Amino acid sequence: MADWESIAASIATATRQPFQLDKNTAVGGGWINQTCRISGRDGRHYFVKLNAADQLEMFSAEVAGLNEIAATKTVHVPHPVAYGIASSQAFLVLEYLDLGGRGNSALLGEQLAAMHRCSNRQFGYARDNFIGSTPQLNGWSDDWVGFWRERRLKYQLQLASNNGYGGLLDSLGEKLLDALPGYFDGYSPQPSLLHGDLWGGNHGYLQDCTPVIFDPAVYYGDREADLAMTELFGGYNPDFYAAYRAAYPLHEGYALRRDLYNLYHILNHANMFGGGYFRQAEGMMRRLLAAVR
Repeated sequence: MADWESIAASIATATRQPFQLDKNTAVGGGWINQTCRISGRDGRHYFVKLNAADQLEMFSAEVAGLNEIAATKTVHVPHPVAYGIASSQAFLVLEYLDLGGRGNSALLGEQLAAMHRCSNRQFGYARDNFIGSTPQLNGWSDDWVGFWRERRLKYQLQLASNNGYGGLLDSLGEKLLDALPGYFDGYSPQPSLLHGDLWGGNHGYLQDCTPVIFDPAVYYGDREADLAMTELFGGYNPDFYAAYRAAYPLHEGYALRRDLYNLYHILNHANMFGGGYFRQAEGMMRRLLAAVR
């Protein structure tokens, strides 16, 4: 049972306005956190995430990511209100957004391209964060290929081995890590601000059609990694891609690297859920290795 009195007090402190809880309503859609919409007696609404107290760092990282994107003034994200620990639970309070509009997918493509033009001197991020429930290693690096090798693919492959899925996955992974530079012949990506976890479920539209993205796992990296994930599970229509490419054309080698970037997410799903994701990862690695021989 959430300590709503403490959470309401945190909202009052953050907003500098008294807040008295009227009701809370469970909201579905996520498996990592318990989520709900809370309403105050003054008519204000907030979106609240709850988890175990030892997961506070996940909420802290989410706040940092939302603020990083918001600072670019490119695409709308929910405003973080407060986070902390109430009794035995970590909580995160966000601006409540009434999603469900049909939306302007072309505008989302344009805005994402504008966000990707927000760059940095190095790849990575000032802090680690999370991809789903899995820690995501960041730090700063001048070497994108080395960053993707060590802090993305190699880390996930090590997790898979620890989870008992070594063998073929290990041998294919070792070959792929050695072959990594071959996927970047003639291509030198710039450090773009990435959402980091841009599957179809992490975007939506307000009732006035304004695009919104949320649940980020931000870092500065090759923008192709964000675009690749939009294609992994679907949810983005042709207007989105056409508008993005018109605003910020992609390198001709994107199709080759798309699986390389999506392999990270498939490995992460394998480590979180097991099952057929490991076989899918093996198949992706075979295809990737065949493409550079």
